[in-house]
Amino acid sequence: MTPSTPEAISPFAAIRRELHQIPEPGFAEFKTQQFLLDYIQKLPQERIEVRTWRTGILVNVKGTSPTRRFGYRADMDGLPITEDTSYEFRSTHPGFMHACGHDVHMSIGLGVLTHFVKQPIKDHITFIFQPAEEGPGGAQPMLESEELQDWMPDQIIALHIAPEYPVGTIATKPGILFANTSELFIDLTGKGGHAAFPHLANDMVITACQLVSQLQTIISRNINPLDSAVITIGKIEGGTKQNIIAEKARLEGTIRTLSADTMTLIKSRIEALTAGMETSFNCKVDIDYGANYRQVFNHAETTREFMDWVQESSSMKLIECTEAMTGEDFGYFLANIPGFMFWLGVDTPYGLHHAKIEPNEHAIDLAINLISEYISWKSESNK
Repeated sequence: MTPSTPEAISPFAAIRRELHQIPEPGFAEFKTQQFLLDYIQKLPQERIEVRTWRTGILVNVKGTSPTRRFGYRADMDGLPITEDTSYEFRSTHPGFMHACGHDVHMSIGLGVLTHFVKQPIKDHITFIFQPAEEGPGGAQPMLESEELQDWMPDQIIALHIAPEYPVGTIATKPGILFANTSELFIDLTGKGGHAAFPHLANDMVITACQLVSQLQTIISRNINPLDSAVITIGKIEGGTKQNIIAEKARLEGTIRTLSADTMTLIKSRIEALTAGMETSFNCKVDIDYGANYRQVFNHAETTREFMDWVQESSSMKLIECTEAMTGEDFGYFLANIPGFMFWLGVDTPYGLHHAKIEPNEHAIDLAINLISEYISWKSESNK
């Protein structure tokens, strides 16, 4: 029997596989940062400058006769998920996984960076490798950092893998692409006791169950049916043993809206409902909204120009998609800098944040070529 030949992969797919093995939580991407720095230091250094910010990296690629500055942003952190893929290059960090494509995003960023180091354009380019997108949020503090100020882009681009689209397809739209998001943590404190004497205790498991149901009435009865919003409680903790009435319970979830006003309304209703729970169940309620992300709002003129360019000058298929309830702190960049984000098709049956997601790596080089060609065209055309 003839032995099978190992599948040939591109250099940047190989880089993705190395990054995939070292997922790390937000602001703890130490191995990831060092891996990226080691790669960047092997590139020709004549046209590049490198700065670090916490566990992130900024790279300035100097143009030949600059009049403006472009930017590309890639996020770096992993997720607290135990990987269940078929890969031979699975995560080596137990309990953590690149399940949202940040390994793909970084490898694409290195590919575009390598292209422009070797084939410089007239304008400057800032490459932003940003930590903590999954939380607690790295975009806003990085945007405000001293390190970025004199390398601030005049236009910025980012992408996100899309499991549902085939390889060779991208999707975007002018205006809102991703939702406003807020974390939600609710701590309930009552009075514990023996399971045989419930009348002498204030049971926080009962309170938590009631509150989860009441939270859903905000969406069904307080939000305009033509608007869009989501409250998801993804985790409940309460109690210590089956025969002890729970003194404490904790709800953890997320809020997603397509408008800032709707987010404000939902939070006010949560606070009103929990105030009622305090009276009804004789307990104490503490609310923490955790990390809050702005909507990803694509700059209309720049996005439409990019979409027209893709249709006229690229082999990639373009879909004008609808907005999604996903959250992304790239919205902070877009609130300050004209630009856009787009979905990159990676054709996998498992969704984002799933333990079995396996993005198709053929999308990596397609994205590198697309972004490199677009920025080169944009620089040369003076548009």
